Amino acid sequence: MKIRRKPPKLSRTGRPLYVLGYHGTPPAPAELQTWFDLEYGGPLRLKDGNLLVVTHGPWDAAMQITLPAADAEHWKTVLGWEHPHAGWVMPVTGSPGRNPDLILHAARLARGMTLLTDGTAYDVVSSVYLNPSDWNDRPLGQFLAADHVTVVQTESADPEKEWFHTKGLAKFGLEELETFRPKGLPGRATLDTLADIAAAFLLGGRAPKVGGMVALPELGLSVSVVNHRTASPSDPPLTLREIVWEPLEGRP
Repeated sequence: MKIRRKPPKLSRTGRPLYVLGYHGTPPAPAELQTWFDLEYGGPLRLKDGNLLVVTHGPWDAAMQITLPAADAEHWKTVLGWEHPHAGWVMPVTGSPGRNPDLILHAARLARGMTLLTDGTAYDVVSSVYLNPSDWNDRPLGQFLAADHVTVVQTESADPEKEWFHTKGLAKFGLEELETFRPKGLPGRATLDTLADIAAAFLLGGRAPKVGGMVALPELGLSVSVVNHRTASPSDPPLTLREIVWEPLEGRP
């Protein structure tokens, strides 16, 4: 008896992970398939329908290589680029343990489209533009959180404090992290530590709830979640968990 593989479910957010902008003739799906197989070993499998479902091993993503002209014009206006054509790549839902692989698969497809069209990919969650030279290629077994999650330092509502927050954890079904520091202090150490904590939570698949604490021995830190809120510095709004940290007992 033949077992039918269930079609993948799209991300619950309903928004693309990457928007793709390019000039010229859109590449055929077979061109992307050939590129991917040469670059990553293949085989890349394509299933056409309302959306193009693109599968590599156990990982799926959904694509639309060419959007209708009105949608392409919308993204052209929103993103401020000159590309007359647009497409997108959307992740599918998965368990927390599978999310890094699914996001990495979608990123490779966006990279391929960027290289094939000499175009631009826009990372919707992280608000990052990626031209062909901007991609960090990784071997199949290597995942680095820094490729997908950034940390931003900006002003806060409190004039005495600086606001630090992540952008990118939402790709993986996690809430973004934030913390605050007195204004005027060097920010590098906070940026680096928040990035390390975000990577640890991402690879662990979850963060503690408000009032919860988790020990991260690999960082020598004890991290507590002290608040939860939604902020709107960008579209879409950020859902945030405020964290504080201190050295683990017995660690400098």
